[in-house]
Amino acid sequence: MSGNPTTTTPHGRSGGLRGPHRSAGTDRRAETDTGVPRRRGVLVVGLLLLAAAVLPALVVRSDVTDPPFQGLDDRWLRWMGGPHEGIYLAAARVLDLIGGPVGSLIPLSVLVLLLIRRRWVSAGFLPAAVLGGNMLVIQGLKHLVDRPRPADPLVRVDHGSFPSGHAATAALLVVLLGVLLVPVARRRAWWIGGTVFTLAMMWSRTWLHAHWLSDTVAGAAAGAGVGLVTWWLFGPALARERARSHDRRGAAAGAGTA
Repeated sequence: MSGNPTTTTPHGRSGGLRGPHRSAGTDRRAETDTGVPRRRGVLVVGLLLLAAAVLPALVVRSDVTDPPFQGLDDRWLRWMGGPHEGIYLAAARVLDLIGGPVGSLIPLSVLVLLLIRRRWVSAGFLPAAVLGGNMLVIQGLKHLVDRPRPADPLVRVDHGSFPSGHAATAALLVVLLGVLLVPVARRRAWWIGGTVFTLAMMWSRTWLHAHWLSDTVAGAAAGAGVGLVTWWLFGPALARERARSHDRRGAAAGAGTA
């Protein structure tokens, strides 16, 4: 007698657990986990966010001293008045460092980690998003608009208030780290926490009088938009790399068990 029980289907074919069907189901689940079927949604959201940064830039460029939403920016800046001291000042200065010098070290450290792990696709995705976001989009919009900053900023700033580079860096880092380092099952919590972090960065830039409110909104939209569009471009290759890495870990675990 055979040790593998089978069942007979109404058409006379023997049933049971068949490897190809189990493998296909696993492949479909893996494809869903890597987010490949949602690539179109990622692209649409990314393009909408980029539009939310570019279109206001054109509006501001037409009148850099008094755009249509300058009244809201002035009112928000009054709400961000002093006293600028204590724990709020400390938090704002920490965020200023994260969005500036420290923020540039984070993707560099992640890049080294990816290279050590031989995740070549991820190692190409990261600098493409960072350079595309900071050099092309953010700096391009800054030079296009060249909006004056609020008077008497409390931190050192460069030219061009629109859009906020710190807010863009925060939003871009949230997307990149979520894609590269956060397991799919935990990404929802990561996106929520990342949104709170980006909002805190936006607050800090206006509280320090380094940016107008509209600058930070456009910066966050630009950073997240660049991250999502780059994710869409690299999506299939990242999914294949993730699947290969998962297979290697599974094979190594199986070998260790044996």
